[in-house]
Amino acid sequence: MEGKAIKYIVGILKMAIMLCAISFASCTHKDLCIHHPHSVTLKVEFNWQNAPEANPKGMCVFFYPVEGGDPRRVDFKGLAGGTVELNVGEYNVITYNNDTEGTLFAGQNSFEKHAAYTREGNILEPVLGNSAGGPRSSGTEDERVVITPDMLWGGISLNVQITETGIKYKCFPYTEEETYVQMENEEHIITLYPSQMLCHYSYEIINVENLEAATQMCASLSGMSGGMTIASAQLYEKSVTLPLEARMNFEDSKITGEFFTFGHHEQNTDPHKMLLYVWMSNGDKFYFGEGDPDFDVTEQIHTAPNPRRVHLIIDGLELPKEMGGDDSNWGVSVDDWEEVHNDVTM
Repeated sequence: MEGKAIKYIVGILKMAIMLCAISFASCTHKDLCIHHPHSVTLKVEFNWQNAPEANPKGMCVFFYPVEGGDPRRVDFKGLAGGTVELNVGEYNVITYNNDTEGTLFAGQNSFEKHAAYTREGNILEPVLGNSAGGPRSSGTEDERVVITPDMLWGGISLNVQITETGIKYKCFPYTEEETYVQMENEEHIITLYPSQMLCHYSYEIINVENLEAATQMCASLSGMSGGMTIASAQLYEKSVTLPLEARMNFEDSKITGEFFTFGHHEQNTDPHKMLLYVWMSNGDKFYFGEGDPDFDVTEQIHTAPNPRRVHLIIDGLELPKEMGGDDSNWGVSVDDWEEVHNDVTM
């Protein structure tokens, strides 16, 4: 009897030990799953149908976990994309080219606050660099001067749900339809559709007389936006003035320029005024446009058929044949600059 009892007790102890081992293994497995979420290899592809002219050296992609946590940034060379290891879960995504120099970024740790802007500049920077000031259009003296941005191609994708069996997400695959499209793939592949994020402006000053008397020049444009929040495409409301390059076309007697810009905030009523700064062959300096209605391009900007591609035209400008002298018609000196009105009779 004692032997049977001992065998019975030993059997009970073995059974208890086995149950404890199974329970411990189960708990350990659960802990591992909690602390080491499953990850997948996600292939990122770029479809350039909305920006066939794009030629960036590379692209960056930010994956923002919807449930919180630090974003994951990955950079790819060229236009094709590549792969990234990501934990399963839900993300919002921002992408744009990573080869900009003049364009700066802020708030990159937040999907909602991620923004693009440009640094402080100088009104005469296209000619003199960031070293000297110049005249400003009346009423715009308090605007910050910032440089124009480099081109940005990019976009966003929302509710990117990455599972162990595939991916679902919303994006803008067609620029002509500003509505999200639900995308789904049983493979771990996400296709991003970059498009032009900035506005392209150009200008012409035509029928310019005595252009051969000038040696170099630049321009400025007031009332523009200094940046944008990427996820919402919301422009900064406060106005800035942009320094602009100016090219002389002697054959056609005109002055031209082009630049990228974030655009203008539609609720901002500040006027858009241009000034032209001219260095003459004898060293004299003149600026044109102050008080001249032709250099107020507000109406042209606000009524442009395509607000992302704006072309400004100023018709008629007379540069002085003889520089300096005692002719009071040339206006007043502002920091060694002479204000010239377009109605001067030579």
